Amino acid sequence: MTPWHLGRMAALDFESSDKIPETARIVTCALILVGGGLPTDTREWLLNPGIPMEPGAIEVHGITDEYAAEHGQPAKEGVHDIAQAIAEVVTAGIPLVGHNLGGYDLNLLNHECARHLGDTLEGICRARIDRVLDTMVLDRHVAPYRRRVSETQGPYQMRTTAETYGLGWDEDKAHGATYDALMSARAAYKMGAIAHAAPQDRPVWVHQLRTQRFDSLAGVSLEHLHQMQIEWARKDAASFQEWLRTKAPAEKRDPNAVIDGTWPLRPVAEEVLA
Repeated sequence: MTPWHLGRMAALDFESSDKIPETARIVTCALILVGGGLPTDTREWLLNPGIPMEPGAIEVHGITDEYAAEHGQPAKEGVHDIAQAIAEVVTAGIPLVGHNLGGYDLNLLNHECARHLGDTLEGICRARIDRVLDTMVLDRHVAPYRRRVSETQGPYQMRTTAETYGLGWDEDKAHGATYDALMSARAAYKMGAIAHAAPQDRPVWVHQLRTQRFDSLAGVSLEHLHQMQIEWARKDAASFQEWLRTKAPAEKRDPNAVIDGTWPLRPVAEEVLA
């Protein structure tokens, strides 16, 4: 069996109108077919979300409401084109890869499909989404307990993951869907390469981890790795929920906090599909 990190990957990333996948609208999307000994194939979309974007979102991706309205595809048309492209990838058995892909991006697309096309992403694909490589989930599992880099840079955001795995980071290009998608694919490759290397050949920082988990990524199928990520995401969510309820500083503590650990697709409410 060819190691999963050496095969073709479909890197996916979105920039959107806000941070909540159930309510956000797609602004840009990049889908990049990379690896597997084949040429890189990049597809990009700019959509008019049809609603005002949150100022914080505009600050991140730099696309204004006016620019999206003038240059973007109508939302329904763009969502249809993106969903069809994803369906082709899923049908071909190519894994989708992205950073926080199952926590945000796929749920954003799932709700946009329901909102504009009247069906879920899996319904449009006519197949289960069961080959996902979420580099945030993978990184949290193999390198747990990482501390924040700074007050503004979290321990598992894309930049931190990229820098941890020796990929560097270009802040001028960051937060564009194409750059972020490609970096997630490169990070997934690095994780797979470390996992399949002999222990003595792994980087020094890996040997210094409090626990050694890279072996769990080696010699497994994409389907098995997908199933393992479901459990890892569930445990991470449960741990974060417990921290918020009982251990967080007073200003962050919430005894009623609920963190949904469903991964990579959460259910879409019936009223969105109506």
